[in-house]
Amino acid sequence: MGKSSKPVGKADAVGAVASGEVTEPAAAPRPARPRVKPPGRYHHGDLRGALLDAAEWLLARRGAESLTLRDVARRAGVSHAAPYHHFAGLAELLAALAERSFAQLGVAMQAGVDAHPGDARAQLTAIAAAYVDFARQRPARFRLMFGPVLASRARHPGLQRAADATFAVLLAAATRFDPAAGPLLALSGWSLAHGVSHLDLDGAFAGLPLDGPLPDATTLVGLMSERLLGRA
Repeated sequence: MGKSSKPVGKADAVGAVASGEVTEPAAAPRPARPRVKPPGRYHHGDLRGALLDAAEWLLARRGAESLTLRDVARRAGVSHAAPYHHFAGLAELLAALAERSFAQLGVAMQAGVDAHPGDARAQLTAIAAAYVDFARQRPARFRLMFGPVLASRARHPGLQRAADATFAVLLAAATRFDPAAGPLLALSGWSLAHGVSHLDLDGAFAGLPLDGPLPDATTLVGLMSERLLGRA
């Protein structure tokens, strides 16, 4: 005999559920709740720092002339508009990178001072060596720090403070060495270290008609500092 085509009644349906023959349809998957980004927070945790890191990386490979905010944003992994949360334009970002670089140079110079407590002469020699080392290890940032951006430091108070604080490390050591001629000695030492740094970066010491090879720039500036201090 064939199956009955009689519609299933209420009692039959209840019995089927009780016997396990009928199951409820699977519930539709609940849509994922969108993640709401807290205001003022970025996936980097520190957008400004991430942008400066990206700019530093690009600067070392391309130089300041070919740097763009779009490239910096791409390197940092953020939208092209993201840099404008912290910088009005490329000039402001470069000034901030120069500010960071001056602060790092100041730390390196102060470490030279701290390594020779009570010996101002050795402190000055160590400062000169730290200055040249910084230039040799970070040539693109060194050129940025003392390029056109430095002339605009009046428009960038943070850069002005960082540059002043770095010079203050040298001035304090020079004044400890010679209280009467501290400022002149500081300017002389800075000019010496800066000149050696640039001549070294530009390859000017190579092939000079001198007897024997020159020492590396860090050793050379130490020897020249000793001569300068001997006449102070």
